Amino acid sequence: MSNTVKFKKELGLFDSSMLVAGSMIGSGIFIVTAEMSRQVGSPGVVLLIWLFTGILTIMTALGYGELAGMFPKAGGQYVYLTEAYGRGTGFVFGLITFFVVQTGVIAAVAIAFAKFTGVLLPWVSPDNILVDFGFLKFNTQQLTGILLIVLLSINNLLGLKNAKIVQGIFTVAKIGSLLFLIAAGIYVGLNSEAFLHNLKYFWNSYSVKATETGIFKESLSGLQLMIAIGLAMVGSLFSCDAWNNITYTAGEVKNPQRNIPYSLIIGVGMVVLLYFLANVAYFMLLPVDGNVAGTSIIERGIMWAENDRVGVAAAGIIFGNSAIVLMAIMIMVSTFGCNNGMILAGARLYYAMAQDKLFFKKAGVLNKRHVPGNAIIMQAIWASVLCLSGTYGKLLDYTTFASLSFYVITVAGIIILRKKQPQTPRPYKTLFYPYLPILYIIFAGLISLDLLVYRWETSRIAVFIIGIGIISYFILNRFKKSD
Repeated sequence: MSNTVKFKKELGLFDSSMLVAGSMIGSGIFIVTAEMSRQVGSPGVVLLIWLFTGILTIMTALGYGELAGMFPKAGGQYVYLTEAYGRGTGFVFGLITFFVVQTGVIAAVAIAFAKFTGVLLPWVSPDNILVDFGFLKFNTQQLTGILLIVLLSINNLLGLKNAKIVQGIFTVAKIGSLLFLIAAGIYVGLNSEAFLHNLKYFWNSYSVKATETGIFKESLSGLQLMIAIGLAMVGSLFSCDAWNNITYTAGEVKNPQRNIPYSLIIGVGMVVLLYFLANVAYFMLLPVDGNVAGTSIIERGIMWAENDRVGVAAAGIIFGNSAIVLMAIMIMVSTFGCNNGMILAGARLYYAMAQDKLFFKKAGVLNKRHVPGNAIIMQAIWASVLCLSGTYGKLLDYTTFASLSFYVITVAGIIILRKKQPQTPRPYKTLFYPYLPILYIIFAGLISLDLLVYRWETSRIAVFIIGIGIISYFILNRFKKSD
């Protein structure tokens, strides 16, 4: 297909806002609060973590609004990094986005979709092994996750119109469902014993670990508490991630200088508020602590919710046994829409890299339906491979450090570009500059350091790929010079 095929500008403010919100709302909000509660214990601290995560995310989105207005073209964050630091940084970001961040999140969300599909169809289970290679077991949960990626990739190959319709429908549906869950949860939980219990121990912080010999609690305070908060933020940061996907699609957004900044503010602000209120509802319905061997939802509490499905447990208190099926459907809708947005946006980044001759050449070609078809296919193949790599939790840790590190570098790029390109038009400017970017860099940098030290086992994968990216870029440049 000829490179003369151009992107179609089909995304308005509503479509862009739905892409932001829809890419953010996936499975995390229904799952990660269980692990966060085991890490810090206190309902108050968990809520503060969600609040702080929301503030950090809004701070970053405000900064990205300025960058989006300056460079309204396909590629988004890759373009910003290239403009601020040069092609090498853009290349490394693109490489780690393809191998770790974007495809890793697509895989994690696909596995979450399959996990809740298993509630309706017991055949879909990690214990239902289809093929056992010894070093690798291929189960029906992984198969279902891969089939979801393939289905949504095919839909995206058929054109942006198809993709945006799916995005709009599923995002509206999951926002409405989440609002209903929050309203019902707060109403039912107002006079519950769980609510009173959590208020009594609101600031009681401790970590909990389950071992073969029993449950161990360790009180947290001072530096230990700060470290635990940083680690617990992996879950909330993962849940709030992917809002930047709209920037990758700038070449298809109508009036991008206006619509991208506004969609970031609308989408991120709405989701952050929903997430905080959802957790308020959880703590009004369920005790934070519980018994890992408990036989009822209340006995298990938030910490030991079955398979960490806090959303299902909360709905169970409101609606009874039927809630399991209702929540499974709700989360399937949520993850379906989330992955559609991730697949739509990610391919545009690889397209922009290929146009700069920093990725596979074929990824830089649009098909007859005006979408980067080859890039969509490449992304689907690698995300499917990652579905075989481990559990939802491992995929979550796998992506968060890399994603957060590049957010820090990109926000720093706002300051660099103010000096490097002072004449470039800025239809939207970062609020409270330079204080907001500096505060974000400090806080997010400390969290990244926390993850690097205390989650080295998973963070090292991102560090390794960053190193490979730097080496690859120098080799690529050397070959170009020799040509």
